[in-house]
Amino acid sequence: MNMGNANGEHAIEALQAQAHIWRHAFNFVSFMSLKCALDLGILDIIHDHGKPMTITELVSALQMLNPAKACDIYRLMRILVHSDFFARQKLDNDAQEEGYVLTNSSRILLKNNPFCITPTLKATMDPIITKPWSFLGTWFQNDDHTPFATAYGKTLWDYFTHDPQLKDLINDGLASDSQLVTSVLVDKCKGAFGGLDSLVDVGGGTGTTAKAIADTFPLMECTVFDLPNIVAGLQGSKNLKYVGGNMFEAFPVADAILLKKVLHDWNDEGCLTILKRCKEAISSQDKVGRKLIIIDMVVRENEQVNDEASSLTKTQLFFDMFMLVLVAGKERREEEWAKLFLEAGFSYYKITTIVGLTSLIEVYP
Repeated sequence: MNMGNANGEHAIEALQAQAHIWRHAFNFVSFMSLKCALDLGILDIIHDHGKPMTITELVSALQMLNPAKACDIYRLMRILVHSDFFARQKLDNDAQEEGYVLTNSSRILLKNNPFCITPTLKATMDPIITKPWSFLGTWFQNDDHTPFATAYGKTLWDYFTHDPQLKDLINDGLASDSQLVTSVLVDKCKGAFGGLDSLVDVGGGTGTTAKAIADTFPLMECTVFDLPNIVAGLQGSKNLKYVGGNMFEAFPVADAILLKKVLHDWNDEGCLTILKRCKEAISSQDKVGRKLIIIDMVVRENEQVNDEASSLTKTQLFFDMFMLVLVAGKERREEEWAKLFLEAGFSYYKITTIVGLTSLIEVYP
Protein backbone atom coordinates (compact mmCIF):
# COMPACT_ATOMS: atom_id res chain seq x y z
CA MET A 1 0.00 0.00 0.00
CA ASN A 2 1.27 3.46 -0.90
CA MET A 3 2.37 5.29 2.27
CA GLY A 4 0.97 8.54 0.90
CA ASN A 5 -2.47 6.97 0.55
CA ALA A 6 -2.22 5.43 4.03
CA ASN A 7 -1.35 8.76 5.58
CA GLY A 8 -4.15 10.41 3.63
CA GLU A 9 -6.70 7.87 4.91
CA HIS A 10 -5.48 8.36 8.47
CA ALA A 11 -5.81 12.12 8.06
CA ILE A 12 -9.39 11.73 6.76
CA GLU A 13 -10.24 9.48 9.74
CA ALA A 14 -8.66 12.04 12.09
CA LEU A 15 -10.74 14.86 10.55
CA GLN A 16 -13.92 12.78 10.92
CA ALA A 17 -12.99 12.05 14.54
CA GLN A 18 -12.32 15.73 15.12
CA ALA A 19 -15.75 16.67 13.71
CA HIS A 20 -17.39 14.09 16.01
CA ILE A 21 -15.59 15.48 19.05
CA TRP A 22 -16.43 19.10 18.23
CA ARG A 23 -20.08 18.19 17.66
CA HIS A 24 -20.28 16.85 21.22
CA ALA A 25 -18.03 19.51 22.76
CA PHE A 26 -20.35 22.20 21.38
CA ASN A 27 -23.62 20.60 22.50
CA PHE A 28 -23.87 23.41 25.05
CA VAL A 29 -24.11 26.01 22.23
CA SER A 30 -27.63 24.94 21.30
CA PHE A 31 -28.60 24.90 24.98
CA MET A 32 -27.24 28.36 25.75
CA SER A 33 -28.62 29.82 22.50
CA LEU A 34 -32.06 28.65 23.60
CA LYS A 35 -31.48 30.33 26.99
CA CYS A 36 -30.68 33.56 25.15
CA ALA A 37 -33.91 33.29 23.13
CA LEU A 38 -35.84 32.81 26.39
CA ASP A 39 -34.06 35.77 28.03
CA LEU A 40 -34.92 38.01 25.04
CA GLY A 41 -38.54 36.81 24.94
CA ILE A 42 -38.22 35.65 21.33
CA LEU A 43 -40.53 32.65 21.70
CA ASP A 44 -43.47 34.67 22.99
CA ILE A 45 -42.85 37.45 20.44
CA ILE A 46 -43.09 34.97 17.53
CA HIS A 47 -46.11 33.26 19.10
CA ASP A 48 -47.93 36.58 19.63
CA HIS A 49 -47.20 37.60 16.02
CA GLY A 50 -49.67 34.93 14.92
CA LYS A 51 -48.02 34.12 11.57
CA PRO A 52 -44.50 33.50 10.23
CA MET A 53 -42.29 36.35 11.44
CA THR A 54 -39.50 37.74 9.27
CA ILE A 55 -36.11 38.54 10.72
CA THR A 56 -36.80 42.29 10.14
CA GLU A 57 -40.08 42.06 12.07
CA LEU A 58 -38.40 40.10 14.87
CA VAL A 59 -35.56 42.62 15.26
CA SER A 60 -38.10 45.48 15.32
CA ALA A 61 -40.15 43.73 18.02
CA LEU A 62 -37.19 43.04 20.32
CA GLN A 63 -37.13 45.56 23.15
CA MET A 64 -33.85 47.08 24.43
CA LEU A 65 -31.86 45.56 21.57
CA ASN A 66 -28.57 47.31 20.86
CA PRO A 67 -28.95 48.42 17.19
CA ALA A 68 -25.30 47.61 16.51
CA LYS A 69 -25.99 43.95 17.37
CA ALA A 70 -29.30 43.57 15.52
CA CYS A 71 -27.53 42.12 12.48
CA ASP A 72 -26.44 39.11 14.57
CA ILE A 73 -29.94 38.01 15.61
CA TYR A 74 -30.21 35.96 12.41
CA ARG A 75 -27.14 33.95 13.54
CA LEU A 76 -28.85 33.12 16.82
CA MET A 77 -32.03 32.11 14.95
CA ARG A 78 -30.06 30.06 12.43
CA ILE A 79 -28.64 27.70 15.06
CA LEU A 80 -32.02 27.47 16.80
CA VAL A 81 -33.70 26.52 13.51
CA HIS A 82 -31.00 23.91 12.97
CA SER A 83 -31.69 22.59 16.49
CA ASP A 84 -35.46 22.35 15.71
CA PHE A 85 -36.53 24.98 18.24
CA PHE A 86 -37.85 27.11 15.37
CA ALA A 87 -38.73 26.42 11.75
CA ARG A 88 -38.78 28.62 8.64
CA GLN A 89 -42.01 28.92 6.71
CA LYS A 90 -43.06 30.90 3.62
CA LEU A 91 -45.17 33.98 4.36
CA ASP A 92 -47.79 32.79 1.85
CA ASN A 93 -48.04 30.32 -1.00
CA ASP A 94 -46.69 32.69 -3.63
CA ALA A 95 -44.03 34.63 -1.74
CA GLN A 96 -40.40 33.60 -1.63
CA GLU A 97 -39.79 35.36 1.69
CA GLU A 98 -39.78 33.18 4.78
CA GLY A 99 -40.52 33.82 8.45
CA TYR A 100 -39.92 32.03 11.74
CA VAL A 101 -42.54 29.83 13.42
CA LEU A 102 -42.48 27.78 16.62
CA THR A 103 -42.07 23.99 16.75
CA ASN A 104 -43.53 21.51 19.26
CA SER A 105 -40.33 21.84 21.31
CA SER A 106 -40.58 25.62 21.63
CA ARG A 107 -44.36 25.69 22.21
CA ILE A 108 -43.99 24.00 25.60
CA LEU A 109 -41.65 26.83 26.62
CA LEU A 110 -44.35 29.49 26.16
CA LYS A 111 -45.49 31.21 29.36
CA ASN A 112 -49.19 30.54 28.71
CA ASN A 113 -48.75 26.86 27.86
CA PRO A 114 -50.30 24.77 30.67
CA PHE A 115 -47.42 22.31 30.26
CA CYS A 116 -44.72 25.00 30.19
CA ILE A 117 -41.34 23.55 31.21
CA THR A 118 -39.42 26.85 31.13
CA PRO A 119 -38.95 26.84 34.96
CA THR A 120 -37.34 23.37 34.70
CA LEU A 121 -35.08 24.55 31.91
CA LYS A 122 -34.07 27.74 33.71
CA ALA A 123 -33.18 25.72 36.82
CA THR A 124 -31.03 23.40 34.70
CA MET A 125 -29.32 26.37 33.02
CA ASP A 126 -28.57 28.24 36.24
CA PRO A 127 -24.79 28.84 36.64
CA ILE A 128 -24.97 27.37 40.17
CA ILE A 129 -26.14 24.09 38.62
CA THR A 130 -23.69 24.10 35.68
CA LYS A 131 -20.56 24.97 37.72
CA PRO A 132 -20.19 21.55 39.47
CA TRP A 133 -19.64 19.81 36.12
CA SER A 134 -16.19 21.43 36.04
CA PHE A 135 -15.36 19.49 39.24
CA LEU A 136 -16.39 16.03 38.01
CA GLY A 137 -12.81 14.89 37.37
CA THR A 138 -11.68 16.19 40.77
CA TRP A 139 -14.62 14.46 42.48
CA PHE A 140 -13.56 11.06 41.12
CA GLN A 141 -10.32 11.50 43.04
CA ASN A 142 -11.63 12.77 46.39
CA ASP A 143 -14.03 11.68 49.15
CA ASP A 144 -16.81 14.23 48.54
CA HIS A 145 -20.40 13.02 48.24
CA THR A 146 -21.02 14.79 44.92
CA PRO A 147 -19.28 17.14 42.46
CA PHE A 148 -21.78 19.75 43.73
CA ALA A 149 -20.26 19.32 47.21
CA THR A 150 -16.76 19.62 45.72
CA ALA A 151 -17.75 22.90 44.07
CA TYR A 152 -19.58 24.45 47.04
CA GLY A 153 -18.56 22.53 50.17
CA LYS A 154 -22.16 21.47 50.90
CA THR A 155 -24.95 19.33 49.47
CA LEU A 156 -27.58 20.73 47.12
CA TRP A 157 -30.17 20.41 49.91
CA ASP A 158 -27.98 22.40 52.33
CA TYR A 159 -27.31 24.99 49.62
CA PHE A 160 -31.05 25.64 49.41
CA THR A 161 -31.06 27.10 52.93
CA HIS A 162 -28.37 29.56 51.88
CA ASP A 163 -30.02 30.37 48.52
CA PRO A 164 -33.84 30.11 48.74
CA GLN A 165 -34.12 31.68 45.26
CA LEU A 166 -32.44 28.64 43.69
CA LYS A 167 -34.68 26.37 45.77
CA ASP A 168 -37.76 28.19 44.46
CA LEU A 169 -36.45 27.97 40.88
CA ILE A 170 -35.95 24.20 41.16
CA ASN A 171 -39.29 23.70 42.95
CA ASP A 172 -41.04 25.66 40.18
CA GLY A 173 -39.31 23.42 37.67
CA LEU A 174 -40.40 20.27 39.50
CA ALA A 175 -43.98 21.54 39.69
CA SER A 176 -44.10 22.23 35.93
CA ASP A 177 -42.67 18.79 35.23
CA SER A 178 -45.30 17.25 37.52
CA GLN A 179 -48.05 19.06 35.63
CA LEU A 180 -46.93 17.55 32.33
CA VAL A 181 -46.28 14.00 33.56
CA THR A 182 -49.46 13.92 35.65
CA SER A 183 -51.72 14.94 32.76
CA VAL A 184 -50.48 11.92 30.77
CA LEU A 185 -50.47 9.70 33.84
CA VAL A 186 -54.13 10.11 34.77
CA ASP A 187 -55.14 9.77 31.12
CA LYS A 188 -53.03 6.83 29.96
CA CYS A 189 -52.50 4.95 33.24
CA LYS A 190 -55.87 5.37 34.92
CA GLY A 191 -56.09 1.60 35.42
CA ALA A 192 -53.11 1.64 37.78
CA PHE A 193 -55.15 3.70 40.29
CA GLY A 194 -58.53 2.03 39.82
CA GLY A 195 -59.93 0.12 42.81
CA LEU A 196 -57.73 1.90 45.36
CA ASP A 197 -59.43 3.45 48.39
CA SER A 198 -56.38 5.36 49.61
CA LEU A 199 -53.05 6.62 48.28
CA VAL A 200 -50.06 8.44 49.80
CA ASP A 201 -47.91 10.55 47.48
CA VAL A 202 -44.51 10.42 49.18
CA GLY A 203 -42.28 13.39 48.42
CA GLY A 204 -45.30 14.94 46.71
CA GLY A 205 -44.25 18.56 47.29
CA THR A 206 -47.12 21.01 46.96
CA GLY A 207 -49.42 18.26 45.67
CA THR A 208 -49.63 18.80 41.89
CA THR A 209 -49.84 15.06 41.19
CA ALA A 210 -52.02 14.15 44.18
CA LYS A 211 -54.54 16.89 43.34
CA ALA A 212 -54.99 15.52 39.82
CA ILE A 213 -55.43 11.97 41.14
CA ALA A 214 -57.86 13.15 43.86
CA ASP A 215 -59.92 15.01 41.25
CA THR A 216 -59.99 11.99 38.92
CA PHE A 217 -60.89 9.56 41.73
CA PRO A 218 -63.14 11.51 44.12
CA LEU A 219 -63.76 8.44 46.32
CA MET A 220 -60.03 7.85 46.92
CA GLU A 221 -58.45 9.32 50.07
CA CYS A 222 -55.23 11.02 48.90
CA THR A 223 -52.42 12.17 51.19
CA VAL A 224 -49.40 14.27 50.26
CA PHE A 225 -46.48 13.31 52.51
CA ASP A 226 -43.39 15.51 52.52
CA LEU A 227 -41.07 17.36 54.89
CA PRO A 228 -42.94 19.48 57.48
CA ASN A 229 -41.51 22.76 56.13
CA ILE A 230 -42.75 21.92 52.60
CA VAL A 231 -46.35 21.02 53.51
CA ALA A 232 -46.76 23.62 56.29
CA GLY A 233 -49.76 25.85 55.63
CA LEU A 234 -50.99 23.94 52.56
CA GLN A 235 -54.74 23.44 52.48
CA GLY A 236 -56.29 20.13 51.51
CA SER A 237 -59.76 19.42 50.11
CA LYS A 238 -62.50 16.87 50.74
CA ASN A 239 -60.38 13.85 49.67
CA LEU A 240 -56.89 15.39 49.82
CA LYS A 241 -54.78 16.17 52.88
CA TYR A 242 -51.18 17.07 53.71
CA VAL A 243 -48.99 15.30 56.29
CA GLY A 244 -45.45 16.24 57.28
CA GLY A 245 -42.76 13.71 58.15
CA ASN A 246 -39.56 11.93 57.12
CA MET A 247 -39.73 9.28 54.40
CA PHE A 248 -36.71 7.46 55.85
CA GLU A 249 -38.66 6.77 59.03
CA ALA A 250 -42.34 5.95 58.44
CA PHE A 251 -45.26 6.78 56.12
CA PRO A 252 -48.99 7.05 56.65
CA VAL A 253 -50.53 3.69 55.70
CA ALA A 254 -52.58 3.33 52.49
CA ASP A 255 -53.62 0.88 49.79
CA ALA A 256 -50.94 2.40 47.57
CA ILE A 257 -47.81 4.48 47.96
CA LEU A 258 -46.80 6.75 45.07
CA LEU A 259 -43.17 7.73 44.48
CA LYS A 260 -42.95 10.11 41.53
CA LYS A 261 -39.36 10.93 40.57
CA VAL A 262 -38.19 10.44 44.15
CA LEU A 263 -35.96 7.37 44.01
CA HIS A 264 -33.65 8.75 41.31
CA ASP A 265 -32.52 11.34 43.89
CA TRP A 266 -30.94 8.61 46.03
CA ASN A 267 -28.23 5.98 45.83
CA ASP A 268 -29.10 2.29 46.21
CA GLU A 269 -28.73 2.34 50.00
CA GLY A 270 -31.10 5.30 50.36
CA CYS A 271 -33.58 3.75 47.90
CA LEU A 272 -33.59 0.47 49.79
CA THR A 273 -34.51 2.22 53.05
CA ILE A 274 -37.37 4.12 51.34
CA LEU A 275 -38.63 0.96 49.61
CA LYS A 276 -38.69 -0.96 52.91
CA ARG A 277 -40.73 1.83 54.52
CA CYS A 278 -43.11 1.66 51.54
CA LYS A 279 -43.56 -2.09 51.95
CA GLU A 280 -44.31 -1.66 55.66
CA ALA A 281 -46.93 1.00 54.90
CA ILE A 282 -48.88 -1.09 52.36
CA SER A 283 -48.35 -4.45 54.11
CA SER A 284 -50.25 -3.21 57.15
CA GLN A 285 -53.35 -2.88 54.92
CA ASP A 286 -55.57 -5.94 54.55
CA LYS A 287 -56.62 -5.32 50.95
CA VAL A 288 -56.18 -7.13 47.63
CA GLY A 289 -54.30 -5.06 45.05
CA ARG A 290 -52.25 -2.95 47.48
CA LYS A 291 -49.05 -1.82 45.81
CA LEU A 292 -46.27 0.67 45.37
CA ILE A 293 -46.53 2.89 42.27
CA ILE A 294 -43.28 4.39 40.98
CA ILE A 295 -43.05 7.06 38.26
CA ASP A 296 -39.44 7.19 37.14
CA MET A 297 -37.11 6.36 34.29
CA VAL A 298 -36.25 2.83 33.24
CA VAL A 299 -33.05 3.14 31.21
CA ARG A 300 -33.20 0.93 28.12
CA GLU A 301 -29.61 1.07 26.91
CA ASN A 302 -29.76 -2.32 25.13
CA GLU A 303 -32.92 -1.60 23.11
CA GLN A 304 -31.70 0.95 20.57
CA VAL A 305 -33.76 -0.33 17.65
CA ASN A 306 -33.96 3.03 15.84
CA ASP A 307 -32.67 6.59 15.96
CA GLU A 308 -35.54 7.80 18.17
CA ALA A 309 -34.99 5.03 20.74
CA SER A 310 -31.25 5.69 20.69
CA SER A 311 -31.87 9.42 21.24
CA LEU A 312 -34.21 8.71 24.18
CA THR A 313 -31.64 6.42 25.77
CA LYS A 314 -28.95 9.08 25.37
CA THR A 315 -31.21 11.62 27.08
CA GLN A 316 -31.83 9.16 29.93
CA LEU A 317 -28.07 8.75 30.31
CA PHE A 318 -27.68 12.54 30.38
CA PHE A 319 -30.18 12.61 33.26
CA ASP A 320 -28.22 9.85 35.00
CA MET A 321 -25.04 11.94 34.92
CA PHE A 322 -27.05 14.98 36.07
CA MET A 323 -28.20 13.05 39.15
CA LEU A 324 -24.64 11.86 39.81
CA VAL A 325 -23.26 15.40 39.74
CA LEU A 326 -25.97 17.06 41.83
CA VAL A 327 -27.27 14.61 44.43
CA ALA A 328 -25.47 11.23 44.09
CA GLY A 329 -28.67 9.74 42.65
CA LYS A 330 -29.04 7.64 39.50
CA GLU A 331 -31.37 6.57 36.71
CA ARG A 332 -31.75 2.78 36.73
CA ARG A 333 -32.02 -0.08 34.25
CA GLU A 334 -34.78 -2.67 34.77
CA GLU A 335 -32.29 -5.14 36.28
CA GLU A 336 -31.23 -2.52 38.85
CA TRP A 337 -34.85 -1.81 39.77
CA ALA A 338 -35.61 -5.53 40.07
CA LYS A 339 -32.64 -6.08 42.40
CA LEU A 340 -33.82 -3.27 44.72
CA PHE A 341 -37.41 -4.57 44.78
CA LEU A 342 -36.21 -8.08 45.66
CA GLU A 343 -33.90 -6.82 48.43
CA ALA A 344 -36.73 -4.70 49.88
CA GLY A 345 -38.94 -7.79 50.11
CA PHE A 346 -41.39 -7.20 47.24
CA SER A 347 -42.60 -10.22 45.25
CA TYR A 348 -43.10 -8.93 41.69
CA TYR A 349 -43.41 -5.81 39.53
CA LYS A 350 -44.86 -4.61 36.22
CA ILE A 351 -43.46 -1.82 34.02
CA THR A 352 -45.57 0.33 31.68
CA THR A 353 -43.83 2.88 29.47
CA ILE A 354 -45.83 6.11 29.68
CA VAL A 355 -44.35 8.33 26.99
CA GLY A 356 -40.85 9.48 26.15
CA LEU A 357 -38.43 9.09 29.04
CA THR A 358 -40.79 8.05 31.82
CA SER A 359 -42.26 4.71 32.95
CA LEU A 360 -44.84 3.59 35.50
CA ILE A 361 -43.75 0.70 37.72
CA GLU A 362 -46.29 -1.18 39.82
CA VAL A 363 -44.61 -3.14 42.63
CA TYR A 364 -46.50 -5.70 44.72
CA PRO A 365 -45.76 -7.06 48.20
